[in-house]
Amino acid sequence: MIVDRAVYRAGERHECGDLSDELAALRTDGAPDTDFLWVGLKDPTAEEFELVRAELDLHPLAVEDVLHGDQQAKVETYGHTIFAVVKTLRYVEATSDIETGEVMAVIGPHFVVTIRHGDAAPLDEVRQRLERHEQGLLDEGPLSVLHGLLDKVVDTYTQIDAEVDEDLRRIERDVFGGGNRTHSTTIYRLKREVLEFRRAAMPLRQPLTALTAKDGPVPSRELRLHFRDVADHLGQVLQNIESYDALLTDVLSAHVSQIGVQQNADMRQISAWAAMIAVPTLIAGVYGMNFDHMPELHWLLGYPLALALMVVTVFILYRAFKRSGWL
Repeated sequence: MIVDRAVYRAGERHECGDLSDELAALRTDGAPDTDFLWVGLKDPTAEEFELVRAELDLHPLAVEDVLHGDQQAKVETYGHTIFAVVKTLRYVEATSDIETGEVMAVIGPHFVVTIRHGDAAPLDEVRQRLERHEQGLLDEGPLSVLHGLLDKVVDTYTQIDAEVDEDLRRIERDVFGGGNRTHSTTIYRLKREVLEFRRAAMPLRQPLTALTAKDGPVPSRELRLHFRDVADHLGQVLQNIESYDALLTDVLSAHVSQIGVQQNADMRQISAWAAMIAVPTLIAGVYGMNFDHMPELHWLLGYPLALALMVVTVFILYRAFKRSGWL
């Protein structure tokens, strides 16, 4: 469905009527190239998107990608039309999970169409930030919307980067602090989330680099500088993601090793106690057979002597296991 639409002239928002009429007016009234129409869609059906496509005469290849969805992050040029796909992420504090969404943008002469898929892809803040002229970019034309979109997405990546870093530090404290309160599944789940993070952010590096090039699709030097700033932030995030992946692998290996060491220690203790129990059991078993000619059987001190032998033997074994570190 269409969630918002407006016409922007000289960076100022104006109400939008019929899409095709507004676009025709922008193209025929001698309006500057920086004036444009912005239509926002959320989870459109094929029929809903067909109405917008027909009104704005969108490129067929861009239409095909929009309808299929679940695209890798990219920026492609179809003639005078730019098609961009960005993976959006949302960090769920309660479960430390990362939810994935998707935002697409079709940018052409005097128009922008943004398509949001999923709840992890809010665009309201992007439009509001641009309309508040925080960076004064709306008067740069339709590509300013693409910058605002990428800037918002990479800002979210930075926030998730900080959350993942905190989760990783907590796991490190648990694993290497001696408490051993972390389960392997916790480490593995965080590693999976980091890989999901990487799959969303990594493909965006090359398109952002292309947007900063002098011979790229962005004619405005000022706008290219802003895209370069976004690319720098993304590069820092990607560098951190690589370090998280490697560190989680090391933490998981260390955790598994700790479990193995603990299991060996437990087995040594069990074996030591079993050995100490076996000796008095053996002595009691021998003297419990009730033969008449057993040593010390009819001797008055035979029973206390057998008990003393059990106690002394167990004590000697206990001291030996204690010194060897088995207990």
